[in-house]
This record gives sequence, C-alpha cells and structure tokens, in this order.
Amino acid sequence: MHVRRWLGAVLVAMAIATCSGSAVGAGSASSSTASSASVAATVRAVDLEIYAAASLKAALAMVKETYEAAHPGTSLTVSTDSSAALETKIEQGAPADVFLSADTTNPKKLVDGGFAAGPVVAFAGNLLTVIVPTANPASLRTPADLARRGVKIIAAGDTVPVTKYAGQLVANLAKEPGYPAGFADAYAGNVVSREDNVAAVVTKIALGEGYAGIVYATDAKASDKVTAIDVPASANVPATYGGLVPTASSHAAAAAAFLAWLAGPDGQAVLSTFGFLPPG
Repeated sequence: MHVRRWLGAVLVAMAIATCSGSAVGAGSASSSTASSASVAATVRAVDLEIYAAASLKAALAMVKETYEAAHPGTSLTVSTDSSAALETKIEQGAPADVFLSADTTNPKKLVDGGFAAGPVVAFAGNLLTVIVPTANPASLRTPADLARRGVKIIAAGDTVPVTKYAGQLVANLAKEPGYPAGFADAYAGNVVSREDNVAAVVTKIALGEGYAGIVYATDAKASDKVTAIDVPASANVPATYGGLVPTASSHAAAAAAFLAWLAGPDGQAVLSTFGFLPPG
C-alpha cells in the first residue's frame, strides 16, 4: 500500500473513531497500530552486502561512512578478500548485492555465466609498486634488486588479480635498460610464499616475513609499516577495477544506485583520497 493511501485510510479511521465512541476508538487505535507497523516495514532500511577486493578495504571504510550519511535508510556491510575467491562465492550462490573486483576479468566471468544483473562498471584504477619493510633489511633500492640472490619475495596466489599484473610488470622490467639478464626467472626463484590476497602480502612484508612484494600503490600508501620503491613509469601496469550487481542481490535497484554513485564524482572523490585513479 502506498504511504499516501495509507495516510488517507488512517484519517478516515480517526474520523470514525471520534464519532463512534471509546469502544470503536479503541478498535481503530489497534487497526492504526497494525497499519503503522506495515508502513514501517515498507520503509525498512536496506542493508547492501558488498563483496570487495582486499585492496579496497581501507577506502571502503570511508565510502561506507560517506554513502550512509548521504543516503539515510541504506547501510553497507563490506566483506573483503581476493577478487577470485569472491567471484567463486557468488557463483556458488553467496547473497552479495555488489561485487567490486580489482580487475574486470572476474566480473566478466559472472556476466558470461549469467550471474550478473547488469554489465561490468569500471569504477577505479591503480598502479603497482614494490614494498619493503620499513627497516628494509635487504637494503633494496630499485626493482632490479628483486633478482638478487637471497631476496625473499612474498607474492599472491595464482588466481589473485595482482599476480597477473605483477607478472606483466616483471616482464616489462626485464626489458628495461640496466636490468640483469634472466631477471624474470631470478624474480620467480625468489618467491618464498603465495598468499590468499594482496592484503596478506602487505601484512607479511610489514611483519618482516619477507623482504619485498609487488602490490598496488594504494596498499603501500595505506600502511605505515612498509616503504614503497617506485617502479619505472614505462614498465608499470595500470589496473582497472570493475564492479557489478549479481543476480543474487535482493536489492538490485539500491545496489545499482550505489555502484553508479561509486563510479560517479562523489565516489571518485573518496577513492582518490586513498590514491585510486579514475578507471582507465
């Protein structure tokens, strides 16, 4: 029932109650209370389940605060992990309202598989960097040092988007002037562990469990326990983040509105404060 119609019905009930005495008035009050509960249910707040890449965690804390303040009645519950892991969960029926991936490949899988209620929306960009613990125990100065013998590198798992980007970066660096022959093979030989997501890579480097890792520039900016070693602009690999509304969403309209906001000027303003770039 529309709110306007309900209000009209309540006014009529109140008029009848006034004319019919206290007994009828009590019955009308009971009816009004039930109708009020019905309207409260109609305008009940919407909680959107956001599945997001681990590299978005810090930014989405501010996105949540900003969006909820601007959209009373809508709240965001954010879960972060590897984009690949979240894509699999959605395929298996997880009730996500919005999927925010660190690439466009994983969202496209959902589109191709019939698990998306709309197209992939590019909403952010990123670049790569090399991080080392603040103390920099291996004294690394440039990305070329990643090929030095004994440099313990922490990487992400094969299905994690940053791994694909890092592989492209290493291949590009191998072609840069001054980089040693066999750079890519030496880098691969120095990888001592593979983590579930990029946030885990940052954590291990911050704890000194590895000497270096390739992560997103935003990850380096978000941690005060690691130091970034810039990579040559000519070799860097731009990452494009894509989002969509899964078919499992119970709030498709509200989810689409949030995704449009995130890709629009207000969302971009928040993301940019964390170092994210406009989508390429």
